[in-house]
Amino acid sequence: MAEEQKNRPSFSPARRWQIGFDVVLRTALVLAVVVMANFIGAKFYHRFYLSAQTRTELSPRTLDILHSLTNHVEVTLYYDTHDPENFYPDIVELLNVYRDHNKNISIHTVDYTRDPAEAMKVKEKFNLPARDLNNPNSPMAKDVIIFSSGERHDIVPGALIVGTKTMQMDPRDPDYDPNEKRPQFHKKPVIFNGEVLFTSKILALAHGQPLPAYFLQRHGESSLADDDLTGYRKFGLALAQNDIAVSYLDLMGAADVPPDCGLLIIAAPVKEFDAAEIQKIDRYLASGGKLLVLFTYLSRQHPTGLEGELQKWGVDVGADYVKDPQSSGNEDFIEVTSFNPQTFADPLMGEALEMVLPRPITAPQTATPVANAPQVNALAASSENSTLGDNRAARPRSYSLIASVEQKPATGTTNPHGTTRIVVAGDSLMFDNELIDAAANRDFLNYALNWLGDRDTLLSGIGPKPVSEFRLLLTSKQQRDLDWLLLGALPGGVLVIGWMVWLVRRK
Repeated sequence: MAEEQKNRPSFSPARRWQIGFDVVLRTALVLAVVVMANFIGAKFYHRFYLSAQTRTELSPRTLDILHSLTNHVEVTLYYDTHDPENFYPDIVELLNVYRDHNKNISIHTVDYTRDPAEAMKVKEKFNLPARDLNNPNSPMAKDVIIFSSGERHDIVPGALIVGTKTMQMDPRDPDYDPNEKRPQFHKKPVIFNGEVLFTSKILALAHGQPLPAYFLQRHGESSLADDDLTGYRKFGLALAQNDIAVSYLDLMGAADVPPDCGLLIIAAPVKEFDAAEIQKIDRYLASGGKLLVLFTYLSRQHPTGLEGELQKWGVDVGADYVKDPQSSGNEDFIEVTSFNPQTFADPLMGEALEMVLPRPITAPQTATPVANAPQVNALAASSENSTLGDNRAARPRSYSLIASVEQKPATGTTNPHGTTRIVVAGDSLMFDNELIDAAANRDFLNYALNWLGDRDTLLSGIGPKPVSEFRLLLTSKQQRDLDWLLLGALPGGVLVIGWMVWLVRRK
């Protein structure tokens, strides 16, 4: 009997089948749990951050817009995903937060450097321009974010996402050339405009058609198709990026300001307006119209007629130009750093505008304010060292260079266009192809367009966020010490510990 038990096989066929079935069943159960956990995690999840520095928080206004979004918005990132300087990881992280708050947002990345076939499909689908939106000399569009919903789409150039500031390079910087005798500079990212741009695009796609605007002609105004340095091609692209559809307008003859005009733009007029044209503009403003006027120093001694119309709205356009060479080191340029914090220019505090021979734009002082009078605010002003170019006897002082006007409809009345809003700037060259990307000129334009388009209430509380940059600068000796620590001390320590364990186990 004992001999039979000794010769009996440890695992009978039945026992082996039982163990095999048990292994298969347990493996299937584990796989099922993993699949269900991933499915539930994809549908219901909560993101948490181990560090406050990596936390991405959206403004309350953006959250309100996302929670009200019902239509599907597809975001296509046409990007070089391995370029360390284009902030691609930060953009993806921000868009993922958008998607977390609304599942109607989907994100798709196309790396045009590694998937040319898919990149060609994106270019054909969205009719991407042959040149970069910010650089007319670029051979192709690159690094753009495309927001699409149905038949509509809007494009955000990646160059607008991050605002940079030129800084002098530290000698410990890896890119510093010790053989270069002249000062070396590099561009440091200072602000991240992602939320401002992304929310505005989603809002535009969710609320119907673009804002119709009209660009006045026949008075020597600049052209939106002009590629020259003083042209307005980039200005036109900035309008499109703010979801504004622009058409040309000629008020000569029987034509009037179209009823659907959401914004009238008059840029650098040098010829006098006809009296009938001024009357049409006056009727448009009285009905709650929105107007952006950019004056040029060339017309300071030859009134166009707009000066008198704007005086009715509380704005006085000076027949001179302002100089402040101490601010920029140039006789023609002015660096404007003074902004009114009680206006839409508040986010520009600490920034600067580049202007060229701007005309003073002021609000005449009245002893007794009239009821329901237009509210006029100075938006930007020159320094106390400013002087006038033609009137050299004038004492140095600060001059207002940009002003805004707002007048709500009188009580008990309604206007077809709502509240009248006007922005008057004493310089038209600050938004030409050469200067629109200088300093904070483009940012000011974006804020002005949103305010004129009555989008300030929808986008209030959404502003650019500072970029936190962490740079580890080491001397040559510190770099060598770090190399020995990482390549010698740490691996050597592991080997020593392993050798000691081996010695203990031998005994």
